[in-house]
Amino acid sequence: MDSTEVESDILRRVRTLLRELDGHHPACQCDRGMLRWTLHKKIDQNPSNSSVLVRILVKELERAERGDFRHYIIPLLHTLMYTLIKAPCISEELCGRVYDFCKKLLTLPKPFCTIGLDYATRLKVERTAPGTLYQRMVISEQSLKSDPYPYQEKIFIFADPELLSEAICNALLTDTEAAQVSQSPRACMCYVITHAMQAALGEGCDLGALKGRLQDMPTSEVEHWFQQVVVAVECAGSEGSTARGQHTARLEEICRALLSSSQAGNAPLGGLQDTPLPNPTISFHLWTEDNQLWKELVLFIRPLSQSCEPDCLSQDLDTFEIQDIVSDCECCEQTRFSVLSTDSGIERDLPVAVEEPLAPCGAETEQSRLHRRGGIKKKPSPLESVTFLQAGCCSPGVKPPVKLQKRSGVPQDAAAPVQKLHTARIVLLGDDRILGRLAQAYHSLRKRETRRVFLTPRLNLQFYYIPVVAGQPDTSAVVDHPSSGHEELCEVARYLGRADPWYESNINTLCHVIPKLATMPPSPSKHLVTDLFITDVIAYYVRMGLQPVCFQVYAVKIFFNDPAQEPAEDVFLTELCTQGQDGISHRELSMTKKKTTLDGPGIDLTVTYRKVMVSDREKELDMSLRSTGLVMKAIPSQEAEDLVCLNVTITEIIRTSNLSGRSFSAVANRLKTRNITIRSTEQRPFTVCLDKDSRRTYRNVISLEVSPCLEPSYCLQKTRTMKFSLHETEDVGLVKYMPKSLLLPINTFAGVTQ
Repeated sequence: MDSTEVESDILRRVRTLLRELDGHHPACQCDRGMLRWTLHKKIDQNPSNSSVLVRILVKELERAERGDFRHYIIPLLHTLMYTLIKAPCISEELCGRVYDFCKKLLTLPKPFCTIGLDYATRLKVERTAPGTLYQRMVISEQSLKSDPYPYQEKIFIFADPELLSEAICNALLTDTEAAQVSQSPRACMCYVITHAMQAALGEGCDLGALKGRLQDMPTSEVEHWFQQVVVAVECAGSEGSTARGQHTARLEEICRALLSSSQAGNAPLGGLQDTPLPNPTISFHLWTEDNQLWKELVLFIRPLSQSCEPDCLSQDLDTFEIQDIVSDCECCEQTRFSVLSTDSGIERDLPVAVEEPLAPCGAETEQSRLHRRGGIKKKPSPLESVTFLQAGCCSPGVKPPVKLQKRSGVPQDAAAPVQKLHTARIVLLGDDRILGRLAQAYHSLRKRETRRVFLTPRLNLQFYYIPVVAGQPDTSAVVDHPSSGHEELCEVARYLGRADPWYESNINTLCHVIPKLATMPPSPSKHLVTDLFITDVIAYYVRMGLQPVCFQVYAVKIFFNDPAQEPAEDVFLTELCTQGQDGISHRELSMTKKKTTLDGPGIDLTVTYRKVMVSDREKELDMSLRSTGLVMKAIPSQEAEDLVCLNVTITEIIRTSNLSGRSFSAVANRLKTRNITIRSTEQRPFTVCLDKDSRRTYRNVISLEVSPCLEPSYCLQKTRTMKFSLHETEDVGLVKYMPKSLLLPINTFAGVTQ
């Protein structure tokens, strides 16, 4: 096709993408969610059309900004940036137009200004050193060793084998493993070199000769030239816009040195060519253990190859002792004996031999000038706790903390926070029940970090959610109440889809696509589709979905009818459901019938709650009623409603008398609250189920208390503050600037659009 036909075809595809955002779905339902993917794949087949697509997207963005089409802006901008990152070469003029548009978004409300600022910052570097965004993405995702850019990322996919069928789990495992087979570190380093050269030199780069020269090189030489290119690109990006010409000259010099004189210029230049963007490092996990998430994160920060003894680290993981992992490899020391200290405790009185530093047993062990063996392990220092508290203050929606005063006698560099070089992107596959497990694991992780800081100052933790619903392999995992349908099992996904249309278009459509692709009979075409589509969509989601939607985690304290049984404490994210111990069916509740007893079905309950009012003031109320059960939903049915609010529906039994005798009817009693207490006045037990998961069912319950779950770091600092100000009721000091409630952030493309 000529240039006019190409431009018309791309424009038609972009307009079709926008019509889907307006609710005009394609005629073929199998194309839902694939329009963006097919658009990018078409450009990958002909990289020279990247500039055409970027120019069209810029025009559509400017048109959407002028008109009343703000819901187009974020999808178009994500599509544009993803094209720009993968493009072999984009002119400075076109990159500048995108940069200027991103700056215009700073005048709009969130999330437009947030995303605009993020992309403007990236584009400023890309204009100076073309290829920087591609290079940084590959280095971090493939964990390539690079001193100028030492960041590492990894995607962890978690699926619950009791919620997804074996066929789906096996298909996802096969696809993720196949995506990593052809991605060696050597190949990824070659990709970085060729993309950087072509991005800076354009069509003047002899890419064929460059690829041939790199293919004939030993790996050590490839790594040498890779480091040369990375240093050149990173230095140019940090020097400012005036360094673009110098950057181009520097890469030309590296290219001439890399190519031999006999190879340079032997073949005509072939124009722009595609350099693949490798799939990110992905690991697939069947979530079978409660502490599995924490174990994988610890191994990501400190792999077995970097620890002193693999057996020691594995034993520490199994015994849940984070103190042994982050200590200076004390697990490798010999058996300790009680040693009587005879020194004065003054440093100058120690013999010279003692002052020599001991060899560390681990790669990350910190050198210390004095090392006394045989001592008792010290408690976590105050500096470690402050580091954790400062990290906790960086949560979304928290006021920036005041500058901490330096303590006398503490070196300034000792209190400096550890740089976060690792990013773990946790992708959950399933329905609301796996998100309930995530809330449990996240709460446990935060409590563990309160006791001993390890992951918080070193790791960026990002959560992603892809709804997957198929035929349930285990029917006992579904609770017998009205919310057991497929739609009710994906309340979080439906809320995110309403809040973010791009999430609805690209991610929610996978709900039934993944099971369909996983169960297709094996064929060459099927293998091609699953390898490209599922893996590519997951990669696109984690790369571009950086705006969190924060969900309140609720704490529940459960009391049992046996006085000897300790109360249970748990958390839930989406729903809490209670039901009479006898399990009365809904059909019986919907009919009025004559009863031989005075009380009728259900049990007597006392409900005490704080009513949520429009003025945000709280009013405490209580009531007594007879009920067969209740449902507390934490996910609102509309995105405009408050996320930090429980919608409680109590099935109340109303007794009426008529000529035929006494009858009973069920009435839905609804209320909104954040704190609620339910108590059985006649001590008759009932059951409690959390997050629609029958595996998390409590029986013989007579009372429960529900409230927003508090952030463990807030509780720790609050307790410390209360020790010194017993009569102080309000938050003072550092506590004022800390997140009070525990929020679970799930990333989408836009967050919540205002």
